[in-house]
Amino acid sequence: MKVIKTLSILLLLPYLFGCNNSQAGLTSEKAKRPNIIFILADDFGIMDTQGYAHKILGTDTAEMFYETPNLDRMMQEGVSFLQAYANQLCSPTRASLLTGKYAGRMGFTTAMPPRETYYNQDMKAPNGYYSHDVLSHSDNINIEQAVLNGTSNSAVPSGTEYDNGQDELSIAEALKDYHSAFIGKWHVGGFGAEGYQPADQGFEPLAWYDAGGSAYYNWKKAWNITTKGPFTAIPQNQLEIGNSGMETGEEYLTNDLTKQALSFIEREANKKDKPFFLYFSHFAVHSPYQGPQDIINHFDQKDTRGWNGHHNPIYASMIKSLDESVGAILNKLDELNIDDNTLVVFMSDNGGIDSKVTPRGDGTDNSPFLGGKACLTEGGIRVPLIFRWKGNIPEKKWVNIPVDCTDIFPTLLDAAGYPSQKIVTERTLDGESLFTLLSDHNNEQKTYTKTTHYWHYPFNVIYNNPKDGFPLTPHSAIRKGDYKLIYDWHGRISLYNIEQDPFEKQNLSEKKTELTNLLFAQLIGWLDNNVAPRYWPSPNPSYNPKNEVREEKYVDLLSHYRTTGTVINK
Repeated sequence: MKVIKTLSILLLLPYLFGCNNSQAGLTSEKAKRPNIIFILADDFGIMDTQGYAHKILGTDTAEMFYETPNLDRMMQEGVSFLQAYANQLCSPTRASLLTGKYAGRMGFTTAMPPRETYYNQDMKAPNGYYSHDVLSHSDNINIEQAVLNGTSNSAVPSGTEYDNGQDELSIAEALKDYHSAFIGKWHVGGFGAEGYQPADQGFEPLAWYDAGGSAYYNWKKAWNITTKGPFTAIPQNQLEIGNSGMETGEEYLTNDLTKQALSFIEREANKKDKPFFLYFSHFAVHSPYQGPQDIINHFDQKDTRGWNGHHNPIYASMIKSLDESVGAILNKLDELNIDDNTLVVFMSDNGGIDSKVTPRGDGTDNSPFLGGKACLTEGGIRVPLIFRWKGNIPEKKWVNIPVDCTDIFPTLLDAAGYPSQKIVTERTLDGESLFTLLSDHNNEQKTYTKTTHYWHYPFNVIYNNPKDGFPLTPHSAIRKGDYKLIYDWHGRISLYNIEQDPFEKQNLSEKKTELTNLLFAQLIGWLDNNVAPRYWPSPNPSYNPKNEVREEKYVDLLSHYRTTGTVINK
């Protein structure tokens, strides 16, 4: 049996003996805090990773189209989670990762291109609204809509004069003994609002862009903008939208960011006074779909093209570039001899863009999971999550316990020796540390007690509903234990036993009416207590049911529930 190194034993002692890190007296003097690298991919589906695809389908990786040998290496050298959840879109997940809170509590209900907000229009927010709420956001949908969109926040409060006393504790601020740096996609800063960028949340900004997507070639001009852009009334001299960072000589964005990340790791490895935390937030594999031509050519000729609906050589080249970035980081840690004192975590911000639900038919295929990005079905929210810490956590292990992105914040605190539970309680966070699951893979000690997870997406979306092929209507969801309930605000309820039916083929809502009513009541109770009314969808007073194209007619289930106390009659 492999010997676990002293650092790991010290970190696990609090759990083995029934106390938290604070009670055990774990300090930087008694045990050196590990470096932490958190790598976040964008729009990267769970079936885009060969190791996950093999685990789920049993297919030999040689038969697959995409290539992820370095992520597979991480999985071989660490612990992978089979039921890890993100949000349905990137900004909500990023807000949750940064704060340890459910995105809906902060009003992060969608992800958007630059939109007008009260702040960037220099308008006073009405009572009950926040300065960084968007004035409006909608897709161009040309069929009858029974429900109107809610709104969304666009900036994580950082304690400015516009925040009405709100100041979220960021993960970088919580890791107070660390030198924290950020690189890549931000997209939680109010579209370039002053006071809400990485530096304002405790990070050294290496290279960053506060937007949903970026060109992969010739991107620097957009990142280094020195004007007010489209927001001429914004109360600041220029947008703080980004900075392309140091010159690397790389022409492709993924490679450029990787080289800058490697430079930071090299610099910090030579310092002995404090550990480092690197939050590496890739733009890959978000559109626009652009990849290195030599890699595109490789996939264009590959004879496994088409496996599981994976057939786009450009998309495949972007995945390979992302995977090579992960490999470069792992190799650098080995080269610097710090891999046994560096925790590396990889995750995606939402499910892959499924070609079966996107209007243009582009992206990937999340089969056998249902749906993709923007959906609250498993294909839209179940993502890869991998932990690798050489010599300190087991290798080649799987955890099949449902967890979510709010759990990353306290997990990193735990790994670093901070009293995570104390911080969770004081800051009313929603996350719970996964740290013990890295050794207790089946949660036999019941140290991970979270059994309920929530999602909220109050928007009509141009992406198609995987059930009927029409644009998505607002959705909210709850996963409790084995079961997940999805509330489609058009008037549809779905209930699945995810443990037995992870591909969501059998809707149990009519068979299990008592459970359906119970979960619906719990979901609405959570929304009532945690999500402000402006972030809810609302009935469309101009809706004409005669023009409805969907087979299922609109039903106001929420009003029915408010009146009767049930959503489905027994």
